[in-house]
Amino acid sequence: MLIASDHGGLELKQIIVEFLQSRGIEVNDLGVHADDSVDYPDYAALVATPISNGDEKEGILVCGTGIGMSIAANKFSGVRAALVHDEFTAQMAREHNNANILVLGGRVLKPELACRMVDVWLNGQFEGGRHQNRLNKIIQLSSEDNSDK
Repeated sequence: MLIASDHGGLELKQIIVEFLQSRGIEVNDLGVHADDSVDYPDYAALVATPISNGDEKEGILVCGTGIGMSIAANKFSGVRAALVHDEFTAQMAREHNNANILVLGGRVLKPELACRMVDVWLNGQFEGGRHQNRLNKIIQLSSEDNSDK
């Protein structure tokens, strides 16, 4: 599992890494490893690039609110980064949106809730069907030139 954060998500990221490892999940922690201020798009790219390229299946990003990371990660082709706030949105991110990156806010979530959300997301299954039709429409939107719209 790929995971990265900026300085605002460092503490929660460390807790999530421990949570994942306690469940036998191999974690590739791409940083940060100190609380010095950094630019979140750089860390979003570290997780989103291998997912976009098809080298990895999924990952987790954490910043202060999760907003910046989700915006940055969704710039990458094939990435479906979902910013979630509770267990229900984590479940829907997987079941309806087939999110391949879970995004969390380190300054807005309690660690216990965040770990439950990660668990729900990891154990969820994409439902396909009408949801796949909607994802296909999103893919079509990203392939169109929308610069003059």
